[in-house]
Amino acid sequence: MFRVSQYMREIAAPTPLRPRAAPPGPVVIWNLIRRCNLTCKHCYSISADTDFPGELSTDEVYTVMDDLKGFGVPVLILSGGEPLLRPDIFEISRRAKAMGFYVGLSTNGTLIDRHNIDAIAAVGYDYVGISLDGIGATHDAFRRKEGAFDASLAGVRLCRERGIKVGLRFTLTLDNADELPELLHLAEAESVDKFYLSHLNYAGRGNKNRGDDAQHETTRRAMDLLFDTAWDYVERGLNKEIVTGNNDADGVYLLLWAQRRFPHRVAHLRQKLEQWGGNASGVNIANIDNLGNVHPDTFWWHHTLDNVRQRPFSEIWTDTSDPIMAGLKRRPRQIGGRCGACQHFAICGGNTRVRALQLTGDPWAEDPACYLSNAEIGVDAGRKRLETTPYRGRTHVAAE
Repeated sequence: MFRVSQYMREIAAPTPLRPRAAPPGPVVIWNLIRRCNLTCKHCYSISADTDFPGELSTDEVYTVMDDLKGFGVPVLILSGGEPLLRPDIFEISRRAKAMGFYVGLSTNGTLIDRHNIDAIAAVGYDYVGISLDGIGATHDAFRRKEGAFDASLAGVRLCRERGIKVGLRFTLTLDNADELPELLHLAEAESVDKFYLSHLNYAGRGNKNRGDDAQHETTRRAMDLLFDTAWDYVERGLNKEIVTGNNDADGVYLLLWAQRRFPHRVAHLRQKLEQWGGNASGVNIANIDNLGNVHPDTFWWHHTLDNVRQRPFSEIWTDTSDPIMAGLKRRPRQIGGRCGACQHFAICGGNTRVRALQLTGDPWAEDPACYLSNAEIGVDAGRKRLETTPYRGRTHVAAE
């Protein structure tokens, strides 16, 4: 996750550069259930409105939570499918809060209503994220259900009325990019605390629909608007957060934006961005799916490291015998093509590996969704690209 607003505040009021503090454990995004009442176009878990066998029981979830806490995991994002369809979601959530985790709920929002808002508020979630992929009919088309927009917006309002920190999540594609200005206006009008823009990642239905991925110029326009909005919030003293995800080139593009607007802050901003370091899959971001399988992040469901029924998460996450995990944890990562030659590699860390894998068969190839030009990243357009080795599952080893 790239915290745009945090870096805008660094431009407005720089803070000292302190030694980088590694988090005690990864943020864990936990898909507790695969069932969902919607069938969204970009769903990475390919959920459906049916029960999926073999999901972790309540007691198994508690056992995993104990291990996660002992391992130093600070944050649990409870997701699905639709997590509110899991009968024990509030029991799990209350236990997580009592254990001291930062607990987020990732929901489509359509099931938040007058009947369960008291229970949601009583949990004390640190954050509830609700997905909106456009206004009205556009959102309904993405979610493949008429009335989904109205139901999700009603959920946002109920959370806000109860004092719950709530945010909107928006996945950018060619089909909805034109509605980003309206969504940002909606977020402010509805007093939403956080706006999260996710670039389309090639996994699940997102992989099947990757032809709809926003073209690079569309992405650049969207990011310009997002940066301008975040800076406007800072200037007006609004305590609102704008963040992005799934394209770490955003950090480099922010540096280029700052070069035009605030050249006197560029050196400081670069230091802060390099300290962030970009993509954290397999390092500071982890995923556990509904069956207990552990993945480097939520978009790696095709690649399982192990299962928490067989080994504790703490053992799985520190095991680098898996070549993907070894390559992800390596610093710097060994990546080819434009990414490997990029002069800003220290900022984005080579971006998102799963997109490279889906399009080239090699997780260490350049990220095809980098929207920066060769000139912007200091790469000669005529240079020969670095050779990469085709990915062959667990037999592939990152180049030394």
